Amino acid sequence: MKNMIIVILGLLGLTAQPVWSGDVKPYEILKKLDVAPGNITVTVDGRIIFSQHQFYQPDYSVVELTKEGSVVPFPNLQLNARSKENQGLHLDSALGIRSDSRGIVWMLDNGMRSNVVPKLVAWDTRLNKLHQVIELPIPVSVKGSFVNDFAIDEQRQRIYIADPANGKNAAFIVVDLNTKSARRVLQGHSSVVPEPIYLKVEGQQVAIKNDDGTLIKPLIGVNPITLDHNNEWLYYGAMSGTSLYRIKAQELANLKAQDSELASHVERYSEKPLCDGITIDQANNIYLGELAANAIGVISPDRQYKHLAESKELAWVDSFSFGAGRELFAVVNQLHRSAVLNAGEKTAKPPFLILKMNALNESVPGH
Repeated sequence: MKNMIIVILGLLGLTAQPVWSGDVKPYEILKKLDVAPGNITVTVDGRIIFSQHQFYQPDYSVVELTKEGSVVPFPNLQLNARSKENQGLHLDSALGIRSDSRGIVWMLDNGMRSNVVPKLVAWDTRLNKLHQVIELPIPVSVKGSFVNDFAIDEQRQRIYIADPANGKNAAFIVVDLNTKSARRVLQGHSSVVPEPIYLKVEGQQVAIKNDDGTLIKPLIGVNPITLDHNNEWLYYGAMSGTSLYRIKAQELANLKAQDSELASHVERYSEKPLCDGITIDQANNIYLGELAANAIGVISPDRQYKHLAESKELAWVDSFSFGAGRELFAVVNQLHRSAVLNAGEKTAKPPFLILKMNALNESVPGH
């Protein structure tokens, strides 16, 4: 299997050279879960908070792993109540989640379970109260939008959202946290739309079953996204793509810049495997989950790709978050075995996983 993966990566121009070798796993299983996680974040106070993936129809959208090891609704039960009786603010289908240096947890609710307007919901964990709500209505979002992952630019008071939409309409959404306004940029640009590369995991074609019974092989646009520690470069790419791109954050943050101007600042940075969420450390190592290989890998500052870990346990590594120092957390959610991506048949079985490992260099909590 390992030789086969190396051959496949070679065909893609990637090198699967392991950083760690031997029988000792470079990660530990921090928590086994009954419900599949989505994205994960760690606050400056060390609280571990994660979304539960909407593809599995969870009771609660966002939860916290307590120090005692239990999983409880975050920030409270009321905000997670999706009943028709709850007419107030609540989370419908939050997936993307990040925390900032002030202990504010930002939750990106795509609204797709109930077909409601997407929104950003920010909760102040230090004051234990709602900090901000920013809605993302049309035309900021579009028909088919799936606002998912994002990066926080505290220096410029911006949030950059990756919206893979329906592929051809993939784009960034740039949110101004000062004015609570947002705009859609680079829609349809070659760096955000998918390449015609279909994902197979464990030998099985990822497929979506339509209401009429027909199957489609999804091509997914921009999804992986992360901002470096100098707030200089935003790295991103299509999930269905073998290229990682970057653009200077100061350019993307410019609310007056036209798409043609922004496009001129896009750089192809490196090759990458098909992946979901990514993160970056202070030395500019970029971490990702290689979906087709059940692996965790890294793109080093020399722009070369290497495996950090490879195991059957790593069945769809979805997202990452740093804790203190070199602590790196990741979630495993078997998304290719969900009914949504497995032609209508759910074969995923608990346990789903939260992993913890030592990164190659340090970062800051929540990154």
